[in-house]
Amino acid sequence: MTYTLFLVLIMIVAFLLILIIMVQNPKGGGLSSSFGGGGTQSLGGVQNTTNFLDKSTWTLSIVLLALILLSNFAAPKPNAVDTSSEIENTIQNREVQDAPAQPFTSTPATQDTVK
Repeated sequence: MTYTLFLVLIMIVAFLLILIIMVQNPKGGGLSSSFGGGGTQSLGGVQNTTNFLDKSTWTLSIVLLALILLSNFAAPKPNAVDTSSEIENTIQNREVQDAPAQPFTSTPATQDTVK
């Protein structure tokens, strides 16, 4: 549930960040020029609009980064996995086999003779 909430918040912040970036125009146009343009002081002036867009871009970027990092802690964890390897499990769970009952006898080496 918490992870889903983080995902929704990340999507909203990312969408807002895209909108704010798209509104900006590096040449001085963008939102500033669309509300009266040129050198007029409508909507708080060009400088105030640029400052607002700049601050909101940085704020949304920091919020997005924080949400992404925090969502890592809320992510659903997979079932607890045994960290020991399969080889260790096999060694620990094996059954001890009985040693052979007959003693080891060596066979005498036969010599081949060429006739």
